[in-house]
Amino acid sequence: MKPLGRKSYGSIPHLSSSKLGPGDYHCHEGQERIATVKARDKHDIIIVQEKLDGGNVGICKVEGKILAITRAGYMATTSPFETHLIFDEWVKANEKRFDELLTEGERVCGEWLYHAVGTRYNLPHEPFVGFDLMVADQRKSYFEVKERLEKLGFILPNTIHVGSPISVADALNLLGTGVHGAIDPVEGLIYRIERRGEVDFLVKYVRPGKENGIYFPEISGGELTVNGRV
Repeated sequence: MKPLGRKSYGSIPHLSSSKLGPGDYHCHEGQERIATVKARDKHDIIIVQEKLDGGNVGICKVEGKILAITRAGYMATTSPFETHLIFDEWVKANEKRFDELLTEGERVCGEWLYHAVGTRYNLPHEPFVGFDLMVADQRKSYFEVKERLEKLGFILPNTIHVGSPISVADALNLLGTGVHGAIDPVEGLIYRIERRGEVDFLVKYVRPGKENGIYFPEISGGELTVNGRV
């Protein structure tokens, strides 16, 4: 069952210097230029955030109910993965916050950092980090997302730059080791390009040495590596 009748979150194209994974693809060269070199005009706003490495999940409001869903859009309770069941329990424990945050048909998408996937964290905050508020395919502006999530005490990805285009090298210098407690090197960057209060497109950068999923039990063959508290 998919409560929204769709996937919760799609894929984001990579910048040319980013490491590609299976099924990944590069963004258009024009998009890369806008994000990293030269804006089209004064209306382009480039927001750069720390890219987090956990499980992509969502929380939606459907018929007044708060539901935890996976990236593919299925109920978290139907997942074969332990981490999604723990996520569902956490959402239930925070139901009032999500009910206040979301309007009917809306969802908040974010990273579930309870467990390590390819990066270990010593989390200084709760395990859910929200990065998008969406209805169908439409994203809310970064500034609206920030205001609404922070009002209810939710964590957002570390924002390192807001303004004009910025190169990957300069953004990485600003990023440093990040602020979310990464023990391993930070995975990379997310660029959000907005115009006149609306999200135009997203692109991302993943560091070349990144190894995907090395701490996930289905790949490592070991136990679930817990990053922090629930």
